Amino acid sequence: MKDVQRNKLEFNGQNIYVGIDVHLKSWSITVLSEHSVLKKFRQDPDVDALHKFLVTNYPEGTYHSVYEAGFCGFWIHSKLISLGINNIVVNPSDVPTMSKEKLRKTDSVDCGKLARELRSGTLKGIYVPGVETLEMRSLIRLRNSIVKDSTRQKNRIKSLLRFHGVEIPEQFTRYSVGNWSKRFLKWLEGVELSTMYGRKTLELHLEQFVRLRGMLLQETRAMRAISRSEPFKEWIRLLTSVPGIGITTAISLLVELDDINRFKSADQLAAYIGLIPMCHSSGEKEGVGDITIRKHAMLRCYVIEAAWIAIRKDPAMTMAYEGYRKRMNAQKSIVKIARKLVNRIFFVLKRRQEYVPCIVK
Repeated sequence: MKDVQRNKLEFNGQNIYVGIDVHLKSWSITVLSEHSVLKKFRQDPDVDALHKFLVTNYPEGTYHSVYEAGFCGFWIHSKLISLGINNIVVNPSDVPTMSKEKLRKTDSVDCGKLARELRSGTLKGIYVPGVETLEMRSLIRLRNSIVKDSTRQKNRIKSLLRFHGVEIPEQFTRYSVGNWSKRFLKWLEGVELSTMYGRKTLELHLEQFVRLRGMLLQETRAMRAISRSEPFKEWIRLLTSVPGIGITTAISLLVELDDINRFKSADQLAAYIGLIPMCHSSGEKEGVGDITIRKHAMLRCYVIEAAWIAIRKDPAMTMAYEGYRKRMNAQKSIVKIARKLVNRIFFVLKRRQEYVPCIVK
């Protein structure tokens, strides 16, 4: 009786490229070798199942994988790395896309595109922070969401009053500090609408606003506690030496940037935040457009707000702003001030030195 020997493919030392299009209920996956498409399939969102498939079908290969940053965060990345798969996470905007792929977008096309570009070496992974930093980011970003929700709730209450013809007394509208004070909330509680339904609507709006205000207070206390802990205490002292930078902005910068050494220059930091202009150049024509649409929305908002404060507190910034205003509008001028502020932020973090305001004679 003849022994039947099964043919077994050898992948020892070969690179296997895996593109993963991540969704909530399923993943679309394309597996490539250096010269061919090995497999296209869908599976449940399970890292262990993917790893088992790879080691079973392509044993002893060197595995490389990629997926786009999004709702799923970085837990997939961490688990792939722990299983010995060389994974990167990419910004979806950085993935080269052919015109025909734009016209025919499917999950299969997307994961195939990721695998192809991974194999070609054109993809660059984004920075992936540690678990502690990620969870701290969630806390910081929650505060930003609560502030936005509080603003929406204030607008809903004012809209309800206007709709029913209720005028807010001048003592509460003359100064912003008087608006939404304890006295103003007391007045709102005493507002009489025509029916019980209107009154109930106003009560529910007020309850929601008070609840959001309580959450914001808890968030503020948590951020203050972070600012007093190590290693943030020293970094915050350095950042708040820059006129315009407060504790909230300082903590947000530290948590979102995580490691200043990943930025080689202030220009790179400005690009990350979104404070550089768009560029359209071709041949002998050079065009510089408006501020870039690629941005870290929260940080750009904080830095621009800080720039408005800086022009009131820092004589050098005041003079620069006045100079810009002579040839451009206020919005463009404050963006340029914010860009200068990024230089100062980069300086104090990179050199670990306090900022010393210049003396204008």
